[in-house]
Amino acid sequence: MIELVVYGAEVLCPSCVNLPSSKETYEWLEAAIGRKYLNQPFQITYVDIYQPPNDEKKQAFAERVIEEDMFYPVVVLEDEVVGEGNPKLKTIYSAMERHGYKASE
Repeated sequence: MIELVVYGAEVLCPSCVNLPSSKETYEWLEAAIGRKYLNQPFQITYVDIYQPPNDEKKQAFAERVIEEDMFYPVVVLEDEVVGEGNPKLKTIYSAMERHGYKASE
């Protein structure tokens, strides 16, 4: 099972005005991916970059998002950044399909 991690913050990034919040993007992705890949388990996790969980890898990436001024939300699939700022479903889907996921009919 793969893990998608959505890194974001309550406050919109300055360059992301008029876009959905990180949390809204996370919820939208969870629903869209769940529909596309029915009965194919995946985990999706939301990480607040200013209050990351007690997980070294997630803490390190959250710091990177802040230090590198990445546009959040940043979507990471198995250590690969697959979306930043305004993530595209098509890009995320193709990354998932490289990991063996198949679209539901």
